[in-house]
Amino acid sequence: MLTLEIDIESPWPETQDWETLAEKAAAAIAQVAPELAHDRLIVSLIFTSDEEVHALNKEWREKDKPTNVLSFPMLEREDLLDLDEDGPPEMLGDIAMAYETCAREAEEKGASLEDHASHLLIHGLLHLAGLDHEISEDDAVAMEALEIKALALLGIADPYGDRV
Repeated sequence: MLTLEIDIESPWPETQDWETLAEKAAAAIAQVAPELAHDRLIVSLIFTSDEEVHALNKEWREKDKPTNVLSFPMLEREDLLDLDEDGPPEMLGDIAMAYETCAREAEEKGASLEDHASHLLIHGLLHLAGLDHEISEDDAVAMEALEIKALALLGIADPYGDRV
């Protein structure tokens, strides 16, 4: 199973065990996307603020606004799929999650912050694995299907229930 290096910053509430939540989400997606179950993989995950994610989004994506989750892959999908069992650790990439945007979206969706954060982390991990919902409708449907399966393993309802 991949290793998560987790940093939890304010304003994420200290009343929740975000590290355990992240580990459970990573384990769930690894069950449905086996390329993420690789022991050599490392992911850097930061739970941070809208302000920080806004700065990252502006610098790296030239989008001057916060977003819920950013993923910065460091391996090409082909390299991930061809990764040998033996060898040194491999950095799969970085994920940054913005508290205020996540909390607002959770409220708008009528979901708990924990469930929405789990969904966004799963979504981010799939991006690190080289999947992208912005390529085509078929790619979006395939990525969402993996998310739905992983979330079901966590007992979380389909967040795309409105999709026809």
